[in-house]
Amino acid sequence: MTPLYISILVGIGFLSGTSNALVGGGTLFSFPVLVWLGIPPVTAVTTNMMALWPGTVTSAIACYPQTKNVRSTLPVRIFAVSAGGVAGAILLLLSGDALFANLVPWLLGGATTLFAFYKPFVRYVLRASPDHRNVTALPIMEFFCAIYGGYFGAGIGILMLAAMALSGEHDMQSANAQRNFLVCFIQGTAVALFAFSGTVNWPVAFIVMIGSITGGYFGARVIRFIPNEWLRWLITAAGAIFSVIYFVRVYG
Repeated sequence: MTPLYISILVGIGFLSGTSNALVGGGTLFSFPVLVWLGIPPVTAVTTNMMALWPGTVTSAIACYPQTKNVRSTLPVRIFAVSAGGVAGAILLLLSGDALFANLVPWLLGGATTLFAFYKPFVRYVLRASPDHRNVTALPIMEFFCAIYGGYFGAGIGILMLAAMALSGEHDMQSANAQRNFLVCFIQGTAVALFAFSGTVNWPVAFIVMIGSITGGYFGARVIRFIPNEWLRWLITAAGAIFSVIYFVRVYG
């Protein structure tokens, strides 16, 4: 690896870690750049998820105390999302680079759209949701969300929030805590499978991980000073640009 290559990896890790600490969407930075650097698409997903997972763990630990009002529902939901994460990871590994490369523009475009309009999307879902929690349907919905989370993962937090809203969860502070806690298990089971699949580029993963941990700490320190909407639209713009580039590359 050249010094420039290492610097780019640290930089995208830092940007992704900072973004995830503030508003999410870090994968919209890191994944396209890894592919641009010549890493095969499936390896880029597995390496990126491995690199960013430590930040997910710290978020889960920090958010766990805020899940006390739904603590009794967590064992079933953890099982559901873990199973979904494994299913998504297996689907990714079975897809292969050729098929997955054709899906990349759609995945990036969909995740960018979801990220850009998640507030009105969640508000709409909340208005349409029941007044009481449906604890039976929620694990099923979260299982299907988790399949996507293990397969690609960008925007998974927004899908999890929507599932909780549809099940009757109206306390968004609690929902955010539940989301962060459960995403840790979705990605944790996926990266456990990836670790033994031979698809992870470990040197790249560790370098990006160093940048993401640093960025996560930086984001937590400056969160009071950076307008979240500015960062959200910056990430949306980056995601849109990358989406167009990949649509042209694949279908142009």
